Amino acid sequence: MQLPGALLAALLVLVGIVSAMAMRPWRALPPAGPPWPWLAWCVLLPLLWSADRLGAMPVAQPLPGACLLLLMAGWPLATLALVPVAGLAAWLGDLGAAEAVERLLWLGLAPATLALALGAAVRHGLPRHLFVYILGRGFIVPVLANMAAGTAQALAQPLPAGLALEDLLIARWLAGWGDAILTGMIVAIFVAFRPQWLATYADRLYLPTRTGDPDDENRRR
Repeated sequence: MQLPGALLAALLVLVGIVSAMAMRPWRALPPAGPPWPWLAWCVLLPLLWSADRLGAMPVAQPLPGACLLLLMAGWPLATLALVPVAGLAAWLGDLGAAEAVERLLWLGLAPATLALALGAAVRHGLPRHLFVYILGRGFIVPVLANMAAGTAQALAQPLPAGLALEDLLIARWLAGWGDAILTGMIVAIFVAFRPQWLATYADRLYLPTRTGDPDDENRRR
């Protein structure tokens, strides 16, 4: 990895961390702490991020998993939680500090931030409906965010030995689709049974407003 690329990745990660800390997202946590699915997903992410190293297969692309964490915890908390995830992934995969920072950027911060922006567009541009959240934010947005981040990473970093750019792009797009399918399934289950585990979901945002609802009357004025 070239030094300018490493410094740029570190700078972008630092900006993201400082921005997340400035929002002080821990104030929104319940007294008992974050729900256990958040913690369970954070424990699993280091294994996903180091899968290529653990399996000694450069073409086996890590699953980002950041979009699901974003939906569960919100962008500020997800950003802060991804820092120890990157540290554990570096330890498991025997990664150098520079590579760990790049994985934090391309597998964590970049897809999560893109998913945040695309999710805001979905919420404000599409009708208020439950399936807009499940299919839009839970599946389509992660597909686009993962593919965009994977493409940017492939173009910004030197190619692994023995891999052509086209092969690497296909591998990262497939990993992005796989991650989005997993995210969509988990989000659908959570919406149906445990919506409180999704910090980005609220009935008032995605369920159609009932007749006579004060919010409906306010929009008509």
